[in-house]
Amino acid sequence: MRLLVTGTDGYIGCRLAPMLMAAGHTVTGLDTGYYRDGWLYSTRETRQTPLTLNMDLRDIAPSDLAGYDAVVHLAELSNDPLGENNPGVTEKINYEGSVQLAHAARTAGVRRFVYASSCSIYGQASTEWVDETSTPNPQTAYARCKALVERSVRPMASPEFCVTFLRNATAYGASPRIRFDIVLNDLCALAWTGKRIAMVSDGTPWRPIVHIEDICQAILCALAAPAERVNGEILNVGADEENYRIRDLAQIVAETFEGCTVSTGASSGDRRSYRVSFQRIRERLPEFQPRWTARRGAEELRDLFQRIDLSKDTYEFRAFTRLKQLNYLKRTAQVDEDLRWRY
Repeated sequence: MRLLVTGTDGYIGCRLAPMLMAAGHTVTGLDTGYYRDGWLYSTRETRQTPLTLNMDLRDIAPSDLAGYDAVVHLAELSNDPLGENNPGVTEKINYEGSVQLAHAARTAGVRRFVYASSCSIYGQASTEWVDETSTPNPQTAYARCKALVERSVRPMASPEFCVTFLRNATAYGASPRIRFDIVLNDLCALAWTGKRIAMVSDGTPWRPIVHIEDICQAILCALAAPAERVNGEILNVGADEENYRIRDLAQIVAETFEGCTVSTGASSGDRRSYRVSFQRIRERLPEFQPRWTARRGAEELRDLFQRIDLSKDTYEFRAFTRLKQLNYLKRTAQVDEDLRWRY
């Protein structure tokens, strides 16, 4: 297939693009370049980068998408603190920009549209387990936008335009454009650089987590599946056994990083907690077989940090934390308040 992948310079995208190319697809990337200042390590795989269009998601027109068989859409302002920092801009990019992209793809004759949604839309769950039929209860601007995109784009599904929504669990795992503002990656970096995880909450909330290689595998499976299996479908991406309390993740990390200690705090005001069922993706995409566990992911990051001699300064570098990097770009007048490049 000829694919346009948005967000190829991001945390997941820089791993996804080489995997898609290795599977025989022709890939063009699209990225506005907010996070290009950060690159943690290189491998033979990650050096295989696609031609990338330097474009803002909000500027895409149907003419930009002519000739593509499918669009894989990753590029949004990612994570809750960033979204809450400026909810208005988050809505313009994550919601309005994503819906505009879907409309442009359909107008251009693109046959498939795969959207990277998030289990964060479950927010504060009212039942012990949630699945794709559960009513979303998003608690942040980021999660609300994900739910709005699903609601707006799902009716576009037709025999000519196959749309699939992959609600990813919280991502983790090694990437050249690593993110240290997501839970398992951050816990591992704290354990490596300081030998201590001091949690500011009691760690009781539930989160499902999924390795970025498993997310990439789900995207590959969604692209390859017969349209009738995935058209209009919302699929949680992860594994039932990979739901954890945050304090249990911290303990796994402490056991993996020798000499690391863990302490917990008081109950926080963060009401987000959800345990997610992944039964539907097993039924709709039986080819999808998650390979990673939290413990194996912690071991991967420990080995990576040792190999590249990760320092505290690198861990704290702005480009590896989304909010730090965008605040830096604004403070240095490289982007304006709407996150448009000034020059």
